[in-house]
Amino acid sequence: MEDQPPYPLQTPRLLLREFRLEDFDDIHAYATDPLTVRYMDWGPNTEQVTHEFLERQIAQQATWPRRDFSYAVELLAERKVIGSVRLGLSDHRNADFGYSLGSAYWGVGLGAEAARALVNLAFDRFDAHRVWASCDTRNRRSFGVMEKLGLRREGTLRQNQPAHEGGWRDTHIYAVLAHEWAARRNA
Repeated sequence: MEDQPPYPLQTPRLLLREFRLEDFDDIHAYATDPLTVRYMDWGPNTEQVTHEFLERQIAQQATWPRRDFSYAVELLAERKVIGSVRLGLSDHRNADFGYSLGSAYWGVGLGAEAARALVNLAFDRFDAHRVWASCDTRNRRSFGVMEKLGLRREGTLRQNQPAHEGGWRDTHIYAVLAHEWAARRNA
């Protein structure tokens, strides 16, 4: 681990940065959107839940060193937080990531742009050997992002998460290895 947390990360259209108290309204807007949270294991949020989320993120940011990094996703053109992403480091040089963007920002490549920054971070700064992500099997947009980035579906976990509408949901697991990522970047 290096001396400083890996904040901020900038992509052509996004700033992945630490959370701030003044982000509450933006976060609450996407966290209450039924389309945004449809396949997540959280939401739609109450104001209390959004406050708790934001307080947890800010408290975590004050801790160093750590193995989990959450970022507010700010759309540079609007100076607005439109979602959040997370990178978690685990044993054996594995890392996992996740993302959630407000539904108004889907379909224009922002999810892939943010996720690519996290995968690059995992391999370049943290020397990951394998980076993986998961999603609800019904969430075609999410696994579309993973496939666009070159992650391969490794399998499906059956009925491993509670579903929003009750019952259980299945989860796809996607991953990419360091040498595969390097080959894609150099192609």
